Amino acid sequence: MNISIISVGKLKEKYLKAGIEEYTKRLGSYAKIAEIEVADEKAPEQLSEADMEIVKKKEGDRILAKVSPDAYVIALAIDGKMKTSEGLAKDIESLMTYGRSKIVFVIGGSLGLHDEVLKRADEKLSFSKMTFPHQLMKLILVEQVYRAFRIMKNEPYHK
Repeated sequence: MNISIISVGKLKEKYLKAGIEEYTKRLGSYAKIAEIEVADEKAPEQLSEADMEIVKKKEGDRILAKVSPDAYVIALAIDGKMKTSEGLAKDIESLMTYGRSKIVFVIGGSLGLHDEVLKRADEKLSFSKMTFPHQLMKLILVEQVYRAFRIMKNEPYHK
């Protein structure tokens, strides 16, 4: 199983990097994990709707350039489907069973994901109706993927 996490922007916070590295290391015995960061588009604080669309389009093009045609794409989006940890584990296991060996999770930038990325996605996943910084979302995601593999293997993990 090959799992890629494509995210917009460079992770700078050491504490988040350390957490992501820890879970990525743990995941190594279950799957091959790739972290792919694409550049965020520099923009002023105040943007018009048209300017926001341009920024999201540029970031979206960078994301889509990193997605292989045979990948199963899961976009993290606030309007996506919410799942339990067990539900995510079941879905990943199902993908593996039916020959989908490449899963790509996509985390957008501060403005979200462009429509073209959402159209390419095979599904949209939401962790909450709340908004989280995309850097923190990466840590939460990698922990949940690790938890999913522990669940699939019937291995103990705190609840």
